[in-house]
Amino acid sequence: MEQIKYTQRICADKEKINRFLTEKRVGTLSMCETAERPYALPVNYVYWNSKIYIHGMGSGKKNVVLAASPSVCFTVFEEFGTVADPVPAKCDTAYLSVVIFGKAVLVQDVEEKTQVLAQFLEKFMPQFFKTPLSTQFVDKYRSSFDNNAVAVYAIDPEDLTAKENPIDPEHMFQAL
Repeated sequence: MEQIKYTQRICADKEKINRFLTEKRVGTLSMCETAERPYALPVNYVYWNSKIYIHGMGSGKKNVVLAASPSVCFTVFEEFGTVADPVPAKCDTAYLSVVIFGKAVLVQDVEEKTQVLAQFLEKFMPQFFKTPLSTQFVDKYRSSFDNNAVAVYAIDPEDLTAKENPIDPEHMFQAL
């Protein structure tokens, strides 16, 4: 894998990276529709057991593309504001970003799928449902849109890089 050239921006703090991936809600899933045509879309995700999990309908373009070519790049980032400098060319952006390369594998095991979907519910709707999600429900549920089971994909990072330009409170741009 190609190394980050701007070495001053490398974030090697595993705890910070794990916390960031756990807390953020949306990432960009980039796929190869064809050799000449990339395909990227924002998706909700959970970071659990050191993997990225995404979910969605059991049919559609994402499923077709991933079935043909499971290699993906998954990116999560947050921009914190503009760093001001008296020299225009030295103005910058405060941010943290994580880029993950791996393969998106369709989760077949109903137990794992149920646990992942429970993670989604806890992350996006904490304490909303009074009873835990059951494997029987996940196994039997079919979407009214396409009559398919929900698709859950796991991305086990083969390569992960993180870059950051931390907030510098004294130099952050403030509009007048």
